Amino acid sequence: MKPAAFDYYTPKTVREALELIEDFGYDAKILAGGQSLIPTMNMRLARPQALIDIGQLDALDYIQVTDTEIQIGAMVRHYAVEHSSQIAQACPMLSEGIRLVGHSQIRSRGTIGGSLVHADSTAELPVMLRTLGGTVTLASLDEERTIEAEEFFLTYLTTTIEANEILVSAQFPKITGRTGHAIEEFTLRKGDFAIVLAAASVTLDEEGKIESVSLGLGGVDGAPVKLDDIEDELAGEDPDSVLIAEYCETIREAIDPEPDIHASTDYRKDLSVTLSRRVLEKAVQHARGQYRHV
Repeated sequence: MKPAAFDYYTPKTVREALELIEDFGYDAKILAGGQSLIPTMNMRLARPQALIDIGQLDALDYIQVTDTEIQIGAMVRHYAVEHSSQIAQACPMLSEGIRLVGHSQIRSRGTIGGSLVHADSTAELPVMLRTLGGTVTLASLDEERTIEAEEFFLTYLTTTIEANEILVSAQFPKITGRTGHAIEEFTLRKGDFAIVLAAASVTLDEEGKIESVSLGLGGVDGAPVKLDDIEDELAGEDPDSVLIAEYCETIREAIDPEPDIHASTDYRKDLSVTLSRRVLEKAVQHARGQYRHV
């Protein structure tokens, strides 16, 4: 199929884009990489009156690493993150996770902002942002606001972004000493969206005990899930494989994924337990310096 008729705009500045969004509201769609939007338009699941192409907004195409965080502009392509030596050093999970996104052709066109706004809970970027406690910055003509991932993602393909806003950047915390990251997923075919994916960040104290830990899951709810009780359960403990395996078994009761044509509820629970154990063990090894990031 082909998309329904629409008006096409190519703003040259962020303000011009925001003015167009202010005028059209929900009748407009933002075109960034187009990897999700164009297929839905072709199937006429989306029928915008206006298409606002922000591909020429160089002001949103940047990567900046500070002492505390990584700021990525909304128009940065996946491949730029994948090949950034700055990001590989500052937040290894991002480098590893981006390589799991689709295929090279998709990563060459897809954008960071587009993936986050699309808000598929089985996609890597939303899960990483939620796991790492990242934030997004949204802009309208009147203001700019920065909100946490927990507030941004609501449910299936739904965020808190307003009709007159665009996502201008995402912020991820920079890795600190004795911190390890890991991300893994299970897909039916290479490049598919995950059935379930898990991401973990573990920080060890000077004695090698768990100082803090974060575990996120995708594919088990309408939005990325962060298992907030894990820090209370594991903080102060020796991070051995038996302890991690025992904790991960409790995940079965903490989640209630809906079944679909790809996997039953029990299968998604099994995958969540297995992948969570793997990423937690790998994150601990990273934190100890025993496992090299690839």
